[in-house]
Amino acid sequence: MGLFRTRTAAVFGIDAHLIDVEVDLYPSGSARDFITVGMPDVAVRESRERIKSALMNSGFGYPAKAVTINLAPANVRKEGAGFDLPMALGILGATGALKVSDHHAFAGELSLDGTLRPVRGALSMAVCARKSGLRYLVVPKENAPEAAVVEGIRVLGVRHLAEAVAALRSPDEFSAEYPAGDADGMDSIPDFADVRGQTTAKRACEVAAAGGHNVLLVGPPGSGKTMLARRLAGILPPLDFAEALETTQIHSVAGQLAPGAGLLRRLPFRSPHHTVSDAGLIGGGSGMPRPGEASLAHNGVLFLDELPEFARNVLEQLRQPLEEGAVSIARTSGTMRFPARFMLIAAMNPCPCGYFGDPGRECRCTGAIIQRYLGKISGPLLDRIDLHVEVPAVPYKELRANDAGVTSEGMRERVLAARARQQARGFYNATLPPAQVRPFCQLDDAGERTLELAMRKMGLSARAHDRLLKVARTIADLDCAERVQSKHLAEAIQYRSLDRSYWG
Repeated sequence: MGLFRTRTAAVFGIDAHLIDVEVDLYPSGSARDFITVGMPDVAVRESRERIKSALMNSGFGYPAKAVTINLAPANVRKEGAGFDLPMALGILGATGALKVSDHHAFAGELSLDGTLRPVRGALSMAVCARKSGLRYLVVPKENAPEAAVVEGIRVLGVRHLAEAVAALRSPDEFSAEYPAGDADGMDSIPDFADVRGQTTAKRACEVAAAGGHNVLLVGPPGSGKTMLARRLAGILPPLDFAEALETTQIHSVAGQLAPGAGLLRRLPFRSPHHTVSDAGLIGGGSGMPRPGEASLAHNGVLFLDELPEFARNVLEQLRQPLEEGAVSIARTSGTMRFPARFMLIAAMNPCPCGYFGDPGRECRCTGAIIQRYLGKISGPLLDRIDLHVEVPAVPYKELRANDAGVTSEGMRERVLAARARQQARGFYNATLPPAQVRPFCQLDDAGERTLELAMRKMGLSARAHDRLLKVARTIADLDCAERVQSKHLAEAIQYRSLDRSYWG
């Protein structure tokens, strides 16, 4: 008997870091016969009761010794119940029941009877174990499919502490075959053909999807704003492997993966309620910060319905991810960075009653009420939304027409072709760096005059100037044009005029 070491991983942000679990036994006699050091949180300190019961109920017994467990490095906070399994195996190893192995890492929460419960961040742990040169990662069975998408490491899913011991002794006897992940799910997304009328709004959605631009839909209740937003994911390109891996990693850390889920292939579509807090939208919370809705929408769509109903301070938190594609959360223990590059689709009524400017219904709101309602959305936030689109009430004839108009399939083909042209340039238009805007968005003389007039009359900012050119570049890509023409710029300007009608 003596010092025994196992290994695990602790998640910080969406990344994991290797942790050494050192266990030492010594003669009992102290009132504290089970000590955990190395900055453990409450859940880690409480593991001693779970570990004792699990060892006893699994038939291994518990040593008549005092136990000291060190989680190294000691200057990093350890959080969560995923340390239960490596700590229990460390105790067994210190008693001589197991041999030391430097090729394994373990993670899992123990029940009192020895069964294992899933943990957060198994995919990040697998990435960490592979980078550290380990050969095996032992996790609860429910976590195995997500961890198994990482190549170069053998993931063993176990249901019980006794199985984990067997995996340590004879790892090759355990199956490591798990589902590759779900399908892209495009067939389950509703079709744009279901939306009657709204030709202009559909065109705007196609432009937004083609370039990855943000969209604001403004119109009365029942005009189809939510229907348009929920169909937009169906015309976006599917996730490639790197995007799917990063998306799955974020959902794994947040505890949003279904039990037994593998690699996520579906585009994230997040639609938080307007009562969401700033921590719920951006990330954070007490203890170790967790990803918020903005990060859970990474590589997908974040839909904010009834935009003015969100608290203004919550909406202002979106400025950083809309500009940088990431969220930075500072704590005394350090700064964590969560990816958050998403398409923002926002929808709102033009006034509290919803009928301001509607020719068929009378608005009951006064000018002061309307301005107070619209004032909940700041100018800097509007500036970061590329397309502002009016979605009017659908006339009866269009509502009853047999012709469905454009379909998601046709729109998706055009979007994929436009995205392919952007990939050849190295950037999607929405993420085009400032230094690349002028080379890729060159205008002819007519376009220069049109842009100058729009800038002067609409009072656009420098940021709006660049975003206007990026949208025009996307429209040109949809038109298979090499250069941005004045007609492309005119359409892009049209998508920036609505906010001047309401907020001007």
